[in-house]
Amino acid sequence: MPNQRFPKIEILSIEQHEIKFILSETDTSVANSLRRIMIAEVPTLAIDLVEFAENTTVLNDEYIAHRLGLIPIRYTSPDTLRASDCNGAFLPHRECVCFERCPRCSVEFELDVNFDQTVKERSVPEHERTLPFTVTSADLVSNHNSVEPAHFLHADEEGNSHDQGISIVKIGPGQHLKLKAIARMGISKEHAKWCPVAVATYRFYPIITINEEACARLTLEQKQELVDVCPDRILELDEVSGKLTVSEYAWEIATYTEDLKVAQDAMKEKPEDDDFVTVEHSTDRFIFSVEGTGAMDVEEVLMSSMRVLKERLQYLSQQLEQIREI
Repeated sequence: MPNQRFPKIEILSIEQHEIKFILSETDTSVANSLRRIMIAEVPTLAIDLVEFAENTTVLNDEYIAHRLGLIPIRYTSPDTLRASDCNGAFLPHRECVCFERCPRCSVEFELDVNFDQTVKERSVPEHERTLPFTVTSADLVSNHNSVEPAHFLHADEEGNSHDQGISIVKIGPGQHLKLKAIARMGISKEHAKWCPVAVATYRFYPIITINEEACARLTLEQKQELVDVCPDRILELDEVSGKLTVSEYAWEIATYTEDLKVAQDAMKEKPEDDDFVTVEHSTDRFIFSVEGTGAMDVEEVLMSSMRVLKERLQYLSQQLEQIREI
């Protein structure tokens, strides 16, 4: 098969909420497809319907419903105990055969916060009983053991927070908020609330080449000038040998600025002379940076995006086979 490629992934760093990796031996079409699928086609759960029983807070029903919809909903797989892909556990609402909703296509959350009753239960001191408090995602009670709101992105955020979860509304004396929220599975191609990532970007891997023969004609002052002119500090000057070298993390910090090119042109004896240092971007190697919203572990987001990409390619292959048979 002509131009057959075998893409590879090299993990640079991985945490529950963030991953950095290098995708190599492929081209921009595959890299951008993977990025767009992570953003728009990985299914997650999000609150899609809110039924209000009582709302006497300062915010109207629509405002609170909008805030509830943007709370990341986490499905924890019973097998892995990780925030995983909910694709096999739930059906899209439009594909379910139920009349309105059922456990197969939806999850119900209940929220019932009464200011006066809560103050009594918490044994708040007399001088603080009129101070408002915040209703958060921690007040949402799920009817599904494996589904809950993602109150925090990671442990550090939880430790620095003054609340128990994502803020919904402040509630004061005499106020009461009672509602039922229905979470359904969807993709962010339909609405951004189903997006599993906050950031999903890639950039080209830099190829930095030092022309040793041309650099031999430069003085130490000129070499140091080349080092200093790079705002991203991709070059270093070896004090012992006097040679220019590529810095250890140049691949991560290179920004392809024109400063180096301008400085080199000024040092050349002839305009057509070769550059002392060239910085080019690779056409088959890409540095990805992905940050999650808390709805899924970013590793699961990556795996799910590759699953979706595989399914799309299989569908395309099937359609082409059908066309050939016609």
